[in-house]
Amino acid sequence: MTAAEVTVRVPATSANVGPGFDALGLALTLHDEVTARVTGGGVQIEVHGIGEKTAALGEEHLVIRAMHAAFDVVGSRPAGIAISCRNAVPHGFGLGSSAAAIVAGIIAVRELAGEQGAAALPDMAVLRLATQLDGHPDNAAACLFGGLTVAWQPGPGAVEVARLAPHASLAPVVCIPDAPLPTEVARQALPSQVPYADAAANAARAALLIAALTQRPELLLAGTEDFIHQRYRAGAMPATAALTARLREAGIPAAVSGAGPSVLAFPVDGDAIATIARLAAGWEVLPLRVDTAGARTTTG
Repeated sequence: MTAAEVTVRVPATSANVGPGFDALGLALTLHDEVTARVTGGGVQIEVHGIGEKTAALGEEHLVIRAMHAAFDVVGSRPAGIAISCRNAVPHGFGLGSSAAAIVAGIIAVRELAGEQGAAALPDMAVLRLATQLDGHPDNAAACLFGGLTVAWQPGPGAVEVARLAPHASLAPVVCIPDAPLPTEVARQALPSQVPYADAAANAARAALLIAALTQRPELLLAGTEDFIHQRYRAGAMPATAALTARLREAGIPAAVSGAGPSVLAFPVDGDAIATIARLAAGWEVLPLRVDTAGARTTTG
């Protein structure tokens, strides 16, 4: 091991952004921090902020699981690991908390393992492992690289990513309800097939969304319209569907954040945040920015 201790800072992410299902990810300025070190034995976990109860999970804690998987890639597991997590990303709200934990754990191992870690876990290897652990690459790609990412899987075990520069004016607002929704519940609501016309319409909107997010934000209302997943999930999160509809009816681009139940909105003028807060009464409303840095580390 080279670094005695490493701290990894990772952003929240919003996947899909409407029609970019399982492909698009946007990194947000809401962060978790994980400080990790190798010890003489066992697992030690401290969690501050969101998810304090997860400290009791021991070997099953997601950061620890990701670290064990990464150490296996490097070639050896240490006798013990200690982590301290300072979490701000809500769990179970469609803001990429799982991807944040996984990416933080893998990168912590890369830094702790020094040259051996850097050789075994370059960025694309980090993304492949994170995708394997998280089940899909959209959140992990945005968390790792920051900004706006398009991720796809050209074959079994393979992942590719394109990082795009989001328009400087983007000022995403996240609306968070009181209760979480497990991602697997949202996944189960999806049909095995969608109508051809909906698939075609969604492809057009996804292409438009890329243009809106990178060059023409005035197209975001049309660009964030989805045809293949949000309507099917509405029954599992009716309040989310209703808020998304209210915002869009008010002319504010909005979509379900990832698998929900949070809503991602984009203010279109100076009064839009006040409108969002009014329409989302009873929700936590967080004005954010796009995180363009992605995962970052400091070592000690």
